[in-house]
Formats: sequence, structure tokens, C-alpha cells
Amino acid sequence: MNRFRGKFQVLPAIPEKLKELRELAYNLHWAWNQDTQQLFRRIDRELWDDTHHNPVLLLGKVSQTRLEELANDEGFVSRVNKLSANLKNYLESAAWYQKQNSNVKDLSIVYFSAEFGLSECLQTYSGGLGVLSGDHLKSASDLGLPLTGVGLLYKEGYFQQYLTTDGWQQERYEINDFENLPMKPVFDKEKNPLVLSVTFPGREVYFRVWRIDVGRTPLYLLDTNISQNNPQDRKITETLYGGNIETRIQQEMILGIGGFRTMMALGKKNVICHMNEGHSAFMALEKIRNLMQKENLSFSEAKEIGFYSNIFTTHTPVPAGIDVFSNDLVEKYFADYYRNQLGISDKDFYALGTISKDRPSSVFNMAHLAMNTACYINGVSKLHSVVSRKLWANGFKEIPFNEIPIDYVTNGVHIRSHLSREMDELFFQYLGETWSQDPSLTEPWQRIEKIPDVELWRTHERRRERLVAFARRRLVKQVKARGGSEQEIKLAAEILDPSALTIGFARRFATYKRAKLIFRDIERLADLLSNTSAPVQLIISGKAHPKDEEGKRLIQEIYQIANEEVFRRKVVFIENYDMNVARYLVEGCDIWLNNPRRPLEASGTSGMKIIANGGLNFSILDGWWDEAYEPSVGWRIGNGEDYEETEYQDEIESRMLYNTLEKEIIPMFYERGDDKLPRRWISKMKASIKTLSPQFNTSRMVKEYTNKYYLPAYEKLTILKGSSWANAKKINEWKEMLRNNFSSIRIVEMNSSASKKDLMVGDELKVNAKVYLGALSPKDVDVQIYYGPFDELDDPSRNSFINMKGSKVGVDGVYEFTGSAVCTVTGLQGYTIRILPKHEIMVNSHEMGLIFWA
Repeated sequence: MNRFRGKFQVLPAIPEKLKELRELAYNLHWAWNQDTQQLFRRIDRELWDDTHHNPVLLLGKVSQTRLEELANDEGFVSRVNKLSANLKNYLESAAWYQKQNSNVKDLSIVYFSAEFGLSECLQTYSGGLGVLSGDHLKSASDLGLPLTGVGLLYKEGYFQQYLTTDGWQQERYEINDFENLPMKPVFDKEKNPLVLSVTFPGREVYFRVWRIDVGRTPLYLLDTNISQNNPQDRKITETLYGGNIETRIQQEMILGIGGFRTMMALGKKNVICHMNEGHSAFMALEKIRNLMQKENLSFSEAKEIGFYSNIFTTHTPVPAGIDVFSNDLVEKYFADYYRNQLGISDKDFYALGTISKDRPSSVFNMAHLAMNTACYINGVSKLHSVVSRKLWANGFKEIPFNEIPIDYVTNGVHIRSHLSREMDELFFQYLGETWSQDPSLTEPWQRIEKIPDVELWRTHERRRERLVAFARRRLVKQVKARGGSEQEIKLAAEILDPSALTIGFARRFATYKRAKLIFRDIERLADLLSNTSAPVQLIISGKAHPKDEEGKRLIQEIYQIANEEVFRRKVVFIENYDMNVARYLVEGCDIWLNNPRRPLEASGTSGMKIIANGGLNFSILDGWWDEAYEPSVGWRIGNGEDYEETEYQDEIESRMLYNTLEKEIIPMFYERGDDKLPRRWISKMKASIKTLSPQFNTSRMVKEYTNKYYLPAYEKLTILKGSSWANAKKINEWKEMLRNNFSSIRIVEMNSSASKKDLMVGDELKVNAKVYLGALSPKDVDVQIYYGPFDELDDPSRNSFINMKGSKVGVDGVYEFTGSAVCTVTGLQGYTIRILPKHEIMVNSHEMGLIFWA
């Protein structure tokens, strides 16, 4: 077979008057700018849809005749110039971060994620985690953060879904043509493609670097499909979450180690690294190695620097969601790395892969690696932080549950990326522009009451009509692809009712999300959907992981139910769920149904996307909805109960689901006055938009990450870096000294005022203690009175602590401490003394895992 000997790129000959089109196409700011999207749609509406809304491919495929025609259209040229000027102004103007932190000049935040959902034309995502990562970058751009994204570039991306005639999910993989996507290769100083490498057993694996501009925020994606690699290594970045366990460790080495090396090659300094899930945790090892090599530091010194400048966000509530590798596999890939480059023993290395310190582990846990190398750890909702503490409590023995250092930043969504054009225009008309520049501000959303009910309702109705039209087109396409009859095609074109109450359910088909809960009582559901005076319909979409047989079976069962005569026009399953399908659903549904098995939904963000579009949430009190719910903004299923018996739970909660639909949701939707408007429903829509929009967005979320983690981490890094890392060396020496001497601490004598008489409310419990600190001194530790209800010691939320004051001079290592606590509650109380490490650099008292209880 003949082979091509070379390759060359052919670019569209864009007329001089339209040259800014290329600039607009290559910056993903268009992904959340309705005007720019409309501009590309105007070039060729059908081609815009056929290219999956890819402006680069659109410009490559549109005819030269059409381009010349547009160049002679003064109105179009004027529009191009105006949008180009708007983009330049957006990129160059000072944003929130510059205005708030003008004194911070050299901070670099690097955000690592295995997937980024930016647009449907970029197959670099599988679901919610990726869309969240993409929204994080978009809000970082809007806020002006000095943030850079790092991920992998997948030749086939995530699979495309189609169903067989009996509803079984099949997977198809499409090749991504990087040259026709809104991304560009990165070049080095010699104008050659930037190619770096990571050492694998017996070989180097090379990767090329590509860049996507997400507004102000650059995203760098790494690609191993290059000629320098052998055929097997070229496939490392072939598919997202594909291959076997060895493929996974290879991908994560490229992401973590290769990603950090890319940042160094690009000259990033003062790097604060954010690991979005544990996939990129090998980055922490490379950061240590880099510091050791460049700054001549020891492993433990470099580890301290990394520890205080890394952030780890966990998204999983269950162990099964965490990547875990056997020690044998890790040894295969890291033996030389940890022995010869990090210079540590196998015992010390494998201890990094577990938070259980009392015994060695036979597996290497990526979440644990991240937790051991990051000072800042957070879950993605308030409830998820509690779930995470439960999940990892064994790694924090003797530490009260509520003090386990796992905080939370509740997820959000980038509102303009998920907002319909019609609602976008309505908001600009009545709310002004401020909401679009920073949707986390509360005041602009209060103006939602200015929108006339009729305008809000008609706008929402238009989006529902477009959703129904879209569902019909997709279903016709699905039926044709399966070889359906003319009658089946005709029926597909007539499904759904544009004016009926429309419920959406779309997400990954994991079993805990309980996609079939609404189908549990099939006869009751049939009665509910068949009511001609109050019609209800259900649109469902979602993918199961290719290896998840149970998830595939759920899809098949729902597909078969949807094809039963009683449900055929009322229940629709839309294949190949992606960002485009999601857009139509969140923009057009009246109700967003979410019924995971609590507390297995870490956060969930799909329901957040419906808020600004005027849809209402109907959900289990899990993830974000556990924080957001109040009766005025939506509906709940249950009261936040936890069940031991899942079958019983499903029965109870399905009944609650039906009852709420029958008695509250459906009657309210169809309660119309003489003007045919559902006034109470519209009031709930407005309350939801006004109350929830300023809170559950990524502008608020990224601000929170900045103030809670990024800036404090930068301050710590600045302190440690002082005088050629002298402070880093000092803190490392201090911690080593503390570890060596902490076990010698003991209480010599302790007494309190409570031993002499009963105390009254308002009295002070006075405690005196003589403590042997040995080589330590009072400035090294916090000695605390820990007190609370005597019979509720196991509920640390009921307990309190207060620091005691110590004498400056000790005798033979013994120091005297005194303290007092005011009695505020009656009943039998208990108290003790505990001792914790103390240093100004420490973020929390439990980060060393040392605690002494009297």
C-alpha cells in the first residue's frame, strides 16, 4: 500500500475584510457569547449544525463564493468588526482579580483535569466532571484569574452512543481532526512543535502540546499520537477513560508529570497547582522532583513546598470512584523515579499512596497521594465534605470527625454557557449587564421581578417548543439509523406536546442515579402521563460507561418502556447525550428530575443549569440541592433520610415522587387564570432564578477557590521561598523535630475548679496542668481544654475547645498551662486536655496527623 510521504495544511482563503473571523473562531469566548455564535450561524446555518458548532471547521468548509458574498455584505462586515473589538476589549480590560489583587503580580495557578467540557465540537469530556472543569476555566477568564488549564488531547475522545433495535447501547468512536478544531499547536523558541517526554520502563514517551484559548484562559492539552513514539504509546491519549488499568496509569503519568513539565517549559513560576480529582496526582511528585533538581533541596524540603502550594478537589463519595493501582504496577513505572530521582526508599514512597499510617498498603491510591501532598483538600458540596470525612476517617484516627481537614467549595455552572439566547436577551433588557460580568453578585438578580410574567412565560414556552422540535428531529434520525419503517418515522415526528409539562432527566447512567425510579409503579406513571386535561411528558438522555453492563441494562429497559403504546408519545430517550443535547434540555424543560441514592451525589450540576433558564428542580436532598432547597424555589423528594435497605428506600421515595407530582407540581403548572398564565408557577420560577442564580454559579465558586485556597497558598509559597527557600528548610526541620519528640509528651499533673464544686451556667471551668514537653516548648504546641456533654463524647459537633496559656519558662521540660471555659449548658459535662502542633505556616492543626489526648 502506498503511503503519504509528507503533509501540509490548507487554510480557507478568508477575504481581507473578514480576517477577524479567524481570531473569533480560535478563541472559545464564542462558546458563551450568543452574538458570536449567531454570527457563525449566519455564515451557513446548516453547516454550523453539521460541524457540531465548530467555527474553525465551518470556515474550512464554507464555499469561497459564500465568503466573498459575505465580504460584500456591509452589515456582516460591520458585525464582524464589532465582535472582534468586543473580544479585544474583553481580553485586555481589568477584571475582578486585577481590581482585587493588584499587588499580586507573579502568581500562576495551574488547574489539572483529565477532561474539559468546553463545547460539543471538542470531544475532551465525558460528563459532569469535564463540564465543571470547562466552566471553571470560563469563569477564571471572566474574573481575570492568572489560571492555566492542563489536560490530555484524545484522538477519539469519549464514545458516541447509539442504540440497537432492542435498546442496547453500542459505542462508536470518531477520529478528531485537531487541525480543524479551535486549537493550535504550541511551538518552542526555535519555532519547532513543542515536544516533551516522560520516562516509561525502558523508553521515553513523547507528547506534543496543543493550546486552546478559553477567553483569557489558556488550556494546554497533551498528545502522545506523534511519530517519535511506538504504535502502542501513540494510543495512550487515544480515548478518554478507555483501555485497561495500565493505560490509565500511563495517561495519568502524562497528565501529571507531563503536565507539570509543560508548565516549566512554558516558563511558569510561583505555581499553585489544583488537582481536579486524583487523576493528576503524579503532578505532586514531579513538582517535588523539579524543586529538588532546580533549587538543590532535599525530598522532604521540596515536599513541604509542594504541600503548601497544592489544592486537591475530590468529586467522589465512594471508594469505587477512585483510581487505585497495584504496587506491582506502580513499581514497574516508578522504581527508577522514586529511587534515583526522588531519592527515597520504597517504604517512604508507597506511604505516599495511602493515608492509613498503621500498616502498609498493597495498592497505591491516587486520591490518597493527592491528600498526602496537598494542604488544601475539599469536597464539592457541604454534604459531600461530610461524606468524604466518613470515607477517609480511618486516615485521621483520634481526630474529632468535624475537625478532619476536608473542607468544601460547592460546585457551580458558568451561566452564560448554558443559557438560552432568548433568556440571555431578556436578562440584558431587564437586569442590565452586571449579571453577565459577575453572576455571583446578588443585586442584579433581584431585578428579575421587573420582568413581566407574560414575557418570562412566553420566552420559556418558546424554548420548550424548540426542545420538542429538537427531540422530534433526533428521534426521526434515530429511527432512520435503525432502519425503522415509514410508520415509525411518522410517529417519531409527532412525539411530545409543545405545551405539556415537560420533565427532563439526563445524566450518566450509573445505577446509584436511579434512572428507573419514576418507572417503579408503571401503572401509576401511565395514569399520570395519560391525563389529557393535564398532560405530562418525560425526556430522558444519558450514557452508560462502556463497561457498565448494569447501566446499559437500565437504558435498554427505559427504551423498551418508551416504545410501549401507552408511553410512545409521552416518553422519549434521546441518544448520544452531549453538551448540545444538554443545552436543549436545560433550556426547555419545566422540571429537572434528579433522584440519586443519597448521599452518593457529590454535588451534581445539571440541575443548576436549568435555574437561569426558568426551569424548576425536583430532587432528592443530596449534593448541591441539600444546600439550595427551600419550598419557594422547587421541590424535594424526601427529607434527607439515609436508608439501610435500598429496596425499601426506592419504594418510599418513588411514592413521594408520584405524590408530589400529582398533588403539587402538576396542579400548579395547570392552574391558569383568565390570562392563561400559571401565575404561581411563574412566581416560583422567579424565586428560583433570583435566589439560586447568584449562588450556584462558577463565578462564585472560582472566587471562593481564589480567596480560600489560591491566594493563601500563594502567601505560603512566598513565605517558604524567602532567602533561597530558607523558611522551607526551617519548617521542614521543625516538623522533623516535632515528629521525633511528640511521643514524649505527657501530663504530669492536672486539676480543675470542677473538682471542688458543681458549676453554674455562666461560671468558668478553670483548668491547670503541668505538661512535660521535653525538647519542645510552648511555642511549638497548642494545649487545649476540650469539653462537652459527658454522654455525647462521640458526637464532636457538641464539643468545644479553647487554648490554654503556657509559662514561658519550664523546669526540666515541664511547663504549666492555665485556661478557662465558660459553662453555657446544663447537665453532666466532661473535659480533658489535648495537645496539637502549632506553627504560623500551618493551615490547620491536624495536617501533621499528631495529637495527644490526656
